[in-house]
Amino acid sequence: MPIQAGETIPPMKLTRATPDGPRETSTDELFAGKTVVLFGVPGAFTPTCSARHLPGFVEQADALKAKGADVVACVAVNDAFVLDAWAKSQGVEDKIVMLADGSGELIKKLGLEMDLTARGLGVRSQRFALVAKNGKVAHVAVEAPGAFEVSRAEAVLEAL
Repeated sequence: MPIQAGETIPPMKLTRATPDGPRETSTDELFAGKTVVLFGVPGAFTPTCSARHLPGFVEQADALKAKGADVVACVAVNDAFVLDAWAKSQGVEDKIVMLADGSGELIKKLGLEMDLTARGLGVRSQRFALVAKNGKVAHVAVEAPGAFEVSRAEAVLEAL
């Protein structure tokens, strides 16, 4: 079952894609004492993720921060090198924290994994967005398969 409002983001280590290369971080470091918008995508460089999902958050990053988000972060079941290349190709700069969940451990702990093995992609993240305050989920929206409505940046702006 997917994580619900009122539940706590599980403590674990992730890899953050940075211009200086991969850097280890933790959910505790990312979420403690902050309001965080976290959105998950099935994969870097995939069609909807590249054409609409990530670009929407890049465009709305300042508006999200103006409404109280301290951090806007993207998580994908990809490695940090892929996320760094994707960030560069999308003009992310320092607007979005790019989190690599290479083995899908965070996504599994959040209950937001989906098995795309039949399509050659392995286990990936469902498309989702959540808002967490001091590590506790205040809002979560998970897309139906093939949909792109509730996890858009504009929908998250309304939820803040």
